Amino acid sequence: MDTTIKVDSKTRDRLAAIARARGTTMRALLDEYAAATLTPQELQERANRTRAFLEAEFGHRLSDQDTEALRDTMRAAQAAHRKALRDSGASEAA
Repeated sequence: MDTTIKVDSKTRDRLAAIARARGTTMRALLDEYAAATLTPQELQERANRTRAFLEAEFGHRLSDQDTEALRDTMRAAQAAHRKALRDSGASEAA
């Protein structure tokens, strides 16, 4: 079943340009994004599997505090990377 997703014209034009550059359609581009992006539930399941693996293979148990500290570190690194890209004038997609 088809549906319509409402976005502003700037977003629509950007998606169209990305799709054209990849030789695909906006539909296929969004399908690819949806297939490649994890839902919050999938992220939690992955985190649980990772915790179980670390404990089983290395005897290391991550506490909730450890997990939050790692998450904060990753968010800070991502923010710094995005800022560096903006400051250099490069695109985040690069």
